[in-house]
Amino acid sequence: MARVDEIVGGIYRISAFVPEYGITFNQFLIDDDEPALIHTGIFQAYEEVRAAVGQVLDPARLRHVVLGHFEADECGGMQRFVDEAPGCTLVGSNLSAGLNLSAWDYRGPYAGMSDGETLELGRHTLRFLETPHVHHWDSMMIVEESTRSLFPADLFIQPGDQPAIIREDLTDEMIGLYRGAGIFAHEAPVRRVVERVARLDPEWIHAMHGGSVTREVSGRYYDALRERELAYDGVLLGRKLPEDAWDAHAYAAS
Repeated sequence: MARVDEIVGGIYRISAFVPEYGITFNQFLIDDDEPALIHTGIFQAYEEVRAAVGQVLDPARLRHVVLGHFEADECGGMQRFVDEAPGCTLVGSNLSAGLNLSAWDYRGPYAGMSDGETLELGRHTLRFLETPHVHHWDSMMIVEESTRSLFPADLFIQPGDQPAIIREDLTDEMIGLYRGAGIFAHEAPVRRVVERVARLDPEWIHAMHGGSVTREVSGRYYDALRERELAYDGVLLGRKLPEDAWDAHAYAAS
């Protein structure tokens, strides 16, 4: 069962630990005049996530379902959430719409956002940041201005069954996961985004996997992402690929 915690100012973390992956999968619900759900979880988790939303508000009241990039854990439940909430709109980057939704079996309203555009929820304002290749081409991050919160999708990840709020340095674990998973092709786009985030100086970083990182320790995370090797180096989800992977498979098939 998903755990629900209010982090700050009407922002709720919905979290479930998945042992086979060794990480939590989080969604964030913003309770406001126009409630917003950031990330939906995978399609199969829909009922669990919906029940967790229902602990805070009627899911039929949702007005915005927001995805950071097009990936199953970000938006696997998007169609059902939108279908079951009259007046609800899916929100993502313009690039996501052109790359994915234009050729996907999604039926419903969609709002494409570009860098710097905002969405008013009532007491909360979402501002969108385009962050390509961190870690997808269409990636976007979201800032909630009233609480100075950043929703960074897969950046600032911490493996393990982490509590709702993180006040410790888990950067070794973060870098180790990135090296073992191979989700970033290169450090350069990550470091470009980290510099932008550091200038924004958010009070909260609501990681999609792990806990919400407080400002008192966020500098250690910035430094680790700036200074340490974290990009793909031939390992995907812990599996080392041979240097001649294509040749090896082709040879085996001949």
